[in-house]
Amino acid sequence: MTQAYDHLSEWFEYLNDDCDYPAWSQYFLSGLKALGAGRKGLEVGCGSGAFCRALARSGYEMTGVDLSLPMLDKAARLAREDGVNVRYLQADAARLCMHEKFDFILAPNDCYNYIMPQQLPAAFRHAAANLRKGGVFWADVSSAYKLRTKVANNMFADDRDEVTYLAFSHLFADRVELDVTLFVRRRDGAFDRFDEKHTQYIHEEDTLVAALAGAGLEVLRAEGHLGGEKQNSDRLNFICRRL
Repeated sequence: MTQAYDHLSEWFEYLNDDCDYPAWSQYFLSGLKALGAGRKGLEVGCGSGAFCRALARSGYEMTGVDLSLPMLDKAARLAREDGVNVRYLQADAARLCMHEKFDFILAPNDCYNYIMPQQLPAAFRHAAANLRKGGVFWADVSSAYKLRTKVANNMFADDRDEVTYLAFSHLFADRVELDVTLFVRRRDGAFDRFDEKHTQYIHEEDTLVAALAGAGLEVLRAEGHLGGEKQNSDRLNFICRRL
């Protein structure tokens, strides 16, 4: 069993083509503009770089960090293909130390769900230390509602010509564990199998707000996916400023 995203990195954006990256990116672009955020941004848990590329195309100076080297390799290749300049570095969101200050930090698409609850306060403190005073911190999580009622003890499948994705999830008190299998077609028509294990921790809204406040991050608002209602939303966004 390999690490999370060792093989899924190559197919992540392709298999998530139904999440509407353009609308999701515009949500961040509009929000950052309304908040008066500066132009120097950091994306934590950038994955294959969809949001970094979108912001770079709009004139932001973007750096993306991720723990997964295969994800960073894919992100760099996609940025070159897209003709945008994004700096990508390996870093752990739980112990982030960039040795520079940013105008804003984004952490979208479940980054902090991969961090254990007891590690969250320190993770937010590390993030805040990389922000200038007054800078914007914008993170989301898959909601407790989503993980407990939609993801837990379920099976997910996506069968395409080039790749088949299977995931089996198991609910525990504080987390959901997913056993992911990819079948990837080779040029000769046969398939290679790859297995990964993913663990996403369940974070309650009040716990997140307390951890953010303890890190010196003032929560300006908390909202559902793309600014919708929080109740029964699959995703919770926390838009903050560093005090």
